[in-house]
Amino acid sequence: MKKLTLITILLCCSLGFVQQAQAQDNYTEGPVWVINYYRTKPGKFDDYMKYLRANYLKNVVKQKQAGILVDSKILINPTISGPEDWDVAVAYLYSDFGRLNYNQAVEDQMEKINAEISGERSKEKREDKIDAARMPLRDYIRSRFLREITLKP
Repeated sequence: MKKLTLITILLCCSLGFVQQAQAQDNYTEGPVWVINYYRTKPGKFDDYMKYLRANYLKNVVKQKQAGILVDSKILINPTISGPEDWDVAVAYLYSDFGRLNYNQAVEDQMEKINAEISGERSKEKREDKIDAARMPLRDYIRSRFLREITLKP
């Protein structure tokens, strides 16, 4: 009976691999989006946009120059359906999932960029300053990781 169960499990697993392989015959995997969703606090939308313009934009430009990011976008949700819905999404495009797993070299680049933009060398002081500026403006809702695909002809 144990042998039959083991064979059944192996058969099911192998069918799953075949199905995945067949699915990839239909498309090519592309870059990865990381999208962070936020809800601005009442009356703070314009202040949050000013904050993003002053801080986010500089950081994204530097990360693109360093080859960390491929692209980034700010998205606005015009149809908020409830108190748990988002109104601002910040999206970052990475070349692949491997770029999301920062190695020490990428971490060092990020630290250098953040210190240069903020003028603060201490990571803890810099993070406290950033949190003090943005926390009164918005609440974090969730993050999503999405992969682009290109359908094969």
